[in-house]
Amino acid sequence: MQRKTKQRDAIMAIMADETDFRSAQQVHTALALAGQTVGLATVYRNLQALTEAGELDSLRSEDGETLYRRCAKRRHHHHLVCRNCGYTVDIQDDQLEQWIGKIARRYKFSDIEHMADVFGLCESCESKLEK
Repeated sequence: MQRKTKQRDAIMAIMADETDFRSAQQVHTALALAGQTVGLATVYRNLQALTEAGELDSLRSEDGETLYRRCAKRRHHHHLVCRNCGYTVDIQDDQLEQWIGKIARRYKFSDIEHMADVFGLCESCESKLEK
């Protein structure tokens, strides 16, 4: 169990108000705007610890930056992410899980962990591009 700190509480308060994925720098900026003095390295450490504890989800953006979000689903899931606006949908798909298990067995892997984040364009962004 992790130690509860005022910095961690401040980060979780910022994350609770957001539905989109945010970078550590964006979280750091939001904390500063809220009058919280938390170092950027502390933000990075806490975001990582909160992710490992299952409090936050993380994904890598197309440019390789780790992004974080507090997800409503506490169960294993994946994400569809609009690469234009960042809109994200949590998805759970038993067929995907079965396929991953099948591939792991084929190559004789066990104790499998995985993340699947799928990037594309949401309907709104797609329709804007068509105009």
